[in-house]
Formats: sequence, structure tokens, C-alpha cells
Amino acid sequence: MITLDAIGTFALIVGLLTLTPGLDSALILRTAALRHRRRAWGVVLGIQSGTLVWGVLTSLGVTTLLTASHLAYETLRWAGAAYLVWVGGRLLWATWRVPSIESPRTAETGGGTRTRTGAGDTLLGGWRQGFATNLLNPKMGAFYVAVLPQFIPSGASHLAPGVLLAGVHILLAVIWACALIAFAHALRDRLQRPSARRHLDRITGTVIAAFGIRLALGQ
Repeated sequence: MITLDAIGTFALIVGLLTLTPGLDSALILRTAALRHRRRAWGVVLGIQSGTLVWGVLTSLGVTTLLTASHLAYETLRWAGAAYLVWVGGRLLWATWRVPSIESPRTAETGGGTRTRTGAGDTLLGGWRQGFATNLLNPKMGAFYVAVLPQFIPSGASHLAPGVLLAGVHILLAVIWACALIAFAHALRDRLQRPSARRHLDRITGTVIAAFGIRLALGQ
């Protein structure tokens, strides 16, 4: 059985990783700040679904093939990089395409129920975005391959302890996501102005695209 000390040490490692500003936090903050609460929770659930998948695959030894096979790792890396640059680029393009005189509601919905980036405030839409962002990140898989086995007792079944540790990671990430969404909710009134929303989208788009470029460069 996995020990409490091992769980505590793992929680400390992934807790620090969760608190480090990054792509996941940027996506959640941006989505929640625009009052897309359902989509924000969809993003959270999608990201954590990806974390669970990485945990299960690592426990089963499948992700070892990812780090052992240069072709598999490179394929996933370039797919992830292309996806992130595409998402970030769409956000940036939308900020220049929408007229500055557009009303807050029009800028948000485009006169209907969809946002400037073409994604409505739906739980499923957010889930797809969060899941794809997490699952197409090979560094997430490499992290689990490097860290997770160190906390699983030798000679024991890897699946149950691996899922338990992934669950610890998910729990901490969800708690952090709650804090991010609450923070974004507190700023919601300031972000109703079109200029504020454009600046937020430009910052988020730049962060996402930069992560994609860094991933493509192998950094």
C-alpha cells in the first residue's frame, strides 16, 4: 500500500506545480473573467479529465512508450504546439478584428450566443478545450512518467496507487481553480468594458501562443 508520507510528498510537488502560473490558469481565468462560468467549469473538468488519463496511462506503463519513442513524442509535441498556437492566434486575431466601438454584449456574443472566438458558454465546449489542451501536452506525460512511479511501492499493482495519486493532483487543481474563478468573478464588473476584454484576450492569447511556440522549440 502507498504510504501517507508518499502521498504528502507527492501532494507537495504537484501542489507547487499547480500554483505555478501557466497555461491552465490562464485559460480558467480568461474564461471565468468573461462571465462564462459554465464554460470555465468545463475547462476545469476537461483539464482534470486529461490529468486522470495521464495518470491511468502512466500507471499502466503506456506513457513509457511516449518517452521511449522519439517519433511518438515528437508527433504529440508538434500536435500540441500547433493546437496552442491556433487557439492563441484566434484570440489575438479576434481582438484586432472586433471594432473598438462594439458594445460589451456584442463583443461577448457577436449578437447571438457565441463568443468572438466562436465558442459559446457551454460546459461541453469548455471541457473539450481543457481536455485537448492537457492531453496534447507531452510535458504532462513526461512529468508523470518521471514522478509517479517513484511514489508507487515496488511489487504492488500500479493502477490503484497511480489513480489515487492522480486524484490527489486533481483535488488540489480543482481547489486552485475555485480560487481562480472566485477571483475572476470579483473582477467581472471591470471587465465588461470592450477595451478591458480586448486587453485580457490579448494577454491570454499571447500566453497560450507562447506556450505553443516553446513546446515547438522543445523548451
